[in-house]
Amino acid sequence: MLKQRLQQKLLQKLSPQQIQLMKLLQLPTVLLEQRIKEEIEENPALEEGADDEFDEMESTQDEEFGDDFETDPDNKDFDEPEHDPDNEFDISDYIDDDEIPNYKLAANNTSADDEHKEIPISTSFSFQEHLLSQLGLRELTEQEELIAIHIIGNIDDAGYLQRDIHSLIDDLAFSLNVKTDFKEILGLLRVIHEFDPPGVGARDLQECLLLQIRRKKNGSKSIDDATVLLEKNFNDFTRKHYQKIQKKHNLSDDELKAAIDEVLKLNPKPGNTLTEAGRSAQYVVPDFILTSLDGELELTLNSRNAPELRVNRTYADMLEIMHEQRGKSNSRQKEAMMFVKQKLDGAKWFIDAIRQRQNTLLVTMEAILSFQKEYFLTGDETKIRPMILKDIADIVQLDISTISRVANSKYVQTPYGTFLLKTLFSESLQNEDGEEVSTREVKKILQDCIRAEDKSKPVTDEQLTKILKDKGYNIARRTVAKYREQLNIPVARLRKELV
Repeated sequence: MLKQRLQQKLLQKLSPQQIQLMKLLQLPTVLLEQRIKEEIEENPALEEGADDEFDEMESTQDEEFGDDFETDPDNKDFDEPEHDPDNEFDISDYIDDDEIPNYKLAANNTSADDEHKEIPISTSFSFQEHLLSQLGLRELTEQEELIAIHIIGNIDDAGYLQRDIHSLIDDLAFSLNVKTDFKEILGLLRVIHEFDPPGVGARDLQECLLLQIRRKKNGSKSIDDATVLLEKNFNDFTRKHYQKIQKKHNLSDDELKAAIDEVLKLNPKPGNTLTEAGRSAQYVVPDFILTSLDGELELTLNSRNAPELRVNRTYADMLEIMHEQRGKSNSRQKEAMMFVKQKLDGAKWFIDAIRQRQNTLLVTMEAILSFQKEYFLTGDETKIRPMILKDIADIVQLDISTISRVANSKYVQTPYGTFLLKTLFSESLQNEDGEEVSTREVKKILQDCIRAEDKSKPVTDEQLTKILKDKGYNIARRTVAKYREQLNIPVARLRKELV
């Protein structure tokens, strides 16, 4: 049974322009350039270049679109505007379906005497191609070759086989209609184990290191001891239970150290030796550039964040002509006029969003700069003040989510290095004097203590806690362990080294 009732709701909706601004705000510089190129390709009313002081259409024009445009749809007496030979655009290009084939528009205006300059591009074999080239040197049947190619296709860039043998059997049966068994795949996998680089095709780290150490077999005791470590004591070795290993195999300190040195020479990710060479270098493009001169800080926005964009004047003129002749329009011309207006509005909205993005970036970074001025002047990480997103949001009067979008993906270039803005944000704690200090300051002290420790007797979390207390930071041991893990520093036992 249907019932009628009154219900009151409070909803908050974002306009398309606000959504566009939020998306642009979270983009770093490199992705912003790509986004601008995409928008220019999609919207012909937007183009690169300095703004020519585009004359805004009067608001009355928008109102007149609704009233004066309602004419008799059967009216065929629309006067077509005269063709302007200087006009780059014709509205029929956007509403007609007839397109001229590309070959009719192509022109060859070159001669044999013209100089052609090309930029050389380096190319290299991928890791899988390198393995397939070695596979071609083996004498295999057609089925064996298909299976081996499938195995290589499941080896990742680090050199490890990502599928177990039983899954490979099923994959080959369903995808290639190849019937095989465990023994055949294992035999072909052993063939791949003989390929370069050593260790390729391993199913885990232990197998990867064993494949490499067995290639180095030369009768030396250190190689033999290293093989024993990996074959029979891998778990104890990874946990650095050295005394247990020495007692089990009667090894002296020098013999154990020599065996460990041989293992440390091995590559845990053999595929990276090839993939790194063919991989293009990724550079960090800073969004802000901070310089210090005579004790004064100067902040500038990377010019890539402030591109010169403008509305295409041809489209603006086209809309003006249509507006002047709106009384004689038919439904086709109305459709064309709305298309042009939509593109112009989209271009103006995008330009405004880019400008708002620039302003938000500058305002936010200036607030951070003022808050952390002492650090930016000295570069001393212990000078970093406790700072959370809300601190900056209160200063610039923006939402916390907006500050988060700026901080999470933007880099700042300083005299002391280039780093993410979000690394400047940290929680606070109190020292014995009651002063609030940044957790980053405590982490810096932990790093310095661990860097200076005796590697044969690394400091434990309890010792680190005592050191911090001596320096005036009353922190619990579990908190010290949390900070150590956040710094990706292993426990003391795993940091131990034989000297």
